Amino acid sequence: MVLNVAIIGSGFAGLGAAIRLHEARVSDVVIFERASDLGGTWRDNAYPGCRCDVASNLYSFSFAPNPRWSNTFSYQPEIWEYLQDVATRYDLRASIKFNHDVTDISFDANVNLWTVSTSQGRYVARSVILATGGLAEPRLPEIMGVDTFAGPIMHTARWDSSIDLAGTRVAVIGTGASAVQTIPQIAPIVAHLDVFQRTPSWVLPHQGHPVLERTKRLFASFPFAQKLNRVYGYWKRELLLFGFVKDPSRMTRAETIARDHLERQVPDPNLREQLTPSYRLGCKRVLLSNDYYPALVRDNVSLVTDHITRIEPRGVRTTDGVLHECDVIIAATGFFVTDNPMGEKVHGTGGETMAEAWRGDLENYKGTMFPGFPNLFMLSGPNTSLGHSSIIFMLESQLNYVLDALKYALSNNTRIEPTREAAHRWTASLQEKLPGTVWGTGCSSWYLNERGRNTTIWPDFTFKFRAQTRRFELRDHVNVR
Repeated sequence: MVLNVAIIGSGFAGLGAAIRLHEARVSDVVIFERASDLGGTWRDNAYPGCRCDVASNLYSFSFAPNPRWSNTFSYQPEIWEYLQDVATRYDLRASIKFNHDVTDISFDANVNLWTVSTSQGRYVARSVILATGGLAEPRLPEIMGVDTFAGPIMHTARWDSSIDLAGTRVAVIGTGASAVQTIPQIAPIVAHLDVFQRTPSWVLPHQGHPVLERTKRLFASFPFAQKLNRVYGYWKRELLLFGFVKDPSRMTRAETIARDHLERQVPDPNLREQLTPSYRLGCKRVLLSNDYYPALVRDNVSLVTDHITRIEPRGVRTTDGVLHECDVIIAATGFFVTDNPMGEKVHGTGGETMAEAWRGDLENYKGTMFPGFPNLFMLSGPNTSLGHSSIIFMLESQLNYVLDALKYALSNNTRIEPTREAAHRWTASLQEKLPGTVWGTGCSSWYLNERGRNTTIWPDFTFKFRAQTRRFELRDHVNVR
């Protein structure tokens, strides 16, 4: 059987795509999921303290509100439960092939079909939606001697709950989002904790709090009230763009709040200096926490700012020659974002892999389609991530375009891809904007590819992206029957 659409991944993006396709009565849609359960990022990231830094009412599907959020900023178990509930509500599990690890996706121009090779067989599809996301493949530290460590090493995105940290000496490498959430949870139970920081992060107070029962009842009884809350939260975040995009100097007020937060929670001036960033707030991911700094001032916690030279069987050695002995290493070292390994598995019309094209700063169309890769769509593609708001808004925007394009391709039995001119215009327009934004103020971050170009962040208001992806524009595409 030839599938109409093969969706790769069952996180927010994959489930959202399947729902929209089912509502449009597109048949023969299958989701390929490498794990034994759905959920993507919110299934895999089960480390202690894992939490979303976008408000729950905004970090959820607009068409599937949840009036029962227990916190204004939800923790991982509740978000995963929400995705399970969405899958049940829209009867998606029958469309998911679990334990199907995709090993290759290749286009056959002779028959205008994609072959999707998995760990459990091959499938043929007219169209493919890559819904694997940018935070799917954890990046372990590339440090000399990492294979010689005598104890366990785990990435926060592959948390091993069978490892008992109580009474152990632990090294956490990295001080990004997952570290800031994990460290306060494990610091009280370990014997000693070394936190290895390469670059300090801007940390703002967290505004999350439990949702009152009367608020849950209100949202359940009057859905419009929750919708208003969502709209308010959306526009409140959009206003932040004046600092992120229009005038980075506007970030000064937020930097003052962050410095005051640091000064209140860290009395030691030397430690405060080590934790104070030297770059503009927003250039790297802004973190939210009320308990990270208090964890660092504990007697059993040490902040290490000397660079790591190598890992040895008994611990981590730094440039000052000190061996920081530990029993467990936790890597809070992020993900393959601009160099996602999935790109090596996708082959277009000329046999070129998406990774090869990406290394050449692959030009794309609306962060969703690519010349040379017909009838293939990427959700959370280049320059569709955000530094200020909810990626779910961007996903739903992309799905408007994807659904329109797919319906045209399927109804006309044709293959479509963006013209190189249209892709060049789109990519060039974004790259022209980025240097003037806060992300172009000079810091090093995971937003940048190996050439130093920001291929991750959308450099404008999100409602502009929604307007530009509202419909499929045939004139910007190559149409081959």
